[in-house]
Amino acid sequence: MNIGDKVRLIRSKEEGIITRFLKNDVVEVEIEEGFKLPVLRKELAVVSKAEDKAFKPQSKVQETMAPQRAVGERSSSHVKAEKGIYLAFLPINDKLVSLHIINNSDWDLPFSLTCGSEKSHRGLLGGFLSARTFQKYPIDLDLKDFDEWGNLTFQTFYYNFGYFIERPTFFKKMRLRAHTFFSHKKSSPILGKDCYLFQLDAEDAPLIINPFELKEKMMQSKIEELPLKTIEKPAATIDLHIEQLTTNFLNMNNAQMLDLQLRTFELKFENAIASGMDEIVFIHGVGNGVLKQEIQKKLAGNKNVAWFQDAQKEKFGYGATRIKIK
Repeated sequence: MNIGDKVRLIRSKEEGIITRFLKNDVVEVEIEEGFKLPVLRKELAVVSKAEDKAFKPQSKVQETMAPQRAVGERSSSHVKAEKGIYLAFLPINDKLVSLHIINNSDWDLPFSLTCGSEKSHRGLLGGFLSARTFQKYPIDLDLKDFDEWGNLTFQTFYYNFGYFIERPTFFKKMRLRAHTFFSHKKSSPILGKDCYLFQLDAEDAPLIINPFELKEKMMQSKIEELPLKTIEKPAATIDLHIEQLTTNFLNMNNAQMLDLQLRTFELKFENAIASGMDEIVFIHGVGNGVLKQEIQKKLAGNKNVAWFQDAQKEKFGYGATRIKIK
């Protein structure tokens, strides 16, 4: 075979022109409409000398058509294509696609393709997929229902007629994502047309982590600035009577009420300092004096307090404390 020879694909009967030779005895063949397919040399036959001259004058035909083999038969010199299982979504128009399962390997595959959730699955395709063939789902899929296609599950085991080394069964579950689906458009094997193509048995790329690069990226990454917390300026007079702080006070014991009153005092006092207030008055009542004592303990020695005293005795008696803030 030479570049420019007209050849025929033995299994699919398609014809094309050899454009280049690839590794592992694979030949690139350009078929109709400019599509190029990688094909094993053993799967090709030169058409004839007369036809070959029409495509490439003076080229010498080196091989004649290879003899047909029985279904499933493999020659001893044949290099087996171990992988090549694809899902292909062929665009029909801007709304519909047709679903194909493609076997571009040299294995025969008893298989099933289903979709749905763990509790409910729906069969799409199943049966026996011979080597270098495909099956088409009979119903076209609507792209507007993309999110309803669910998980796709493909299962198969590998079979050849005669002797072969046993391989474990193959299982693949995948969920198509809209943001990546349309970036997978490429020419598909066997079909020879542009499809949204996904190889099911492709090897996952190994995850390689370079600790030095990771550290460098972390050092170079911009630290996200936290939004400034808004300080709510409190009123000039804060009433700490429990019924002013909660409507659930009847269900609280004395310790719970005191805790709520002190937490409210601390929050309002801190906000008064942060918002630049000069002074603030807390109404705590007389009662048994516990709340007043706890407040004055917190004020004593506080670096932000200039002084504190009983506030407006004629109005509050001894039930309020006025605080002068530095």
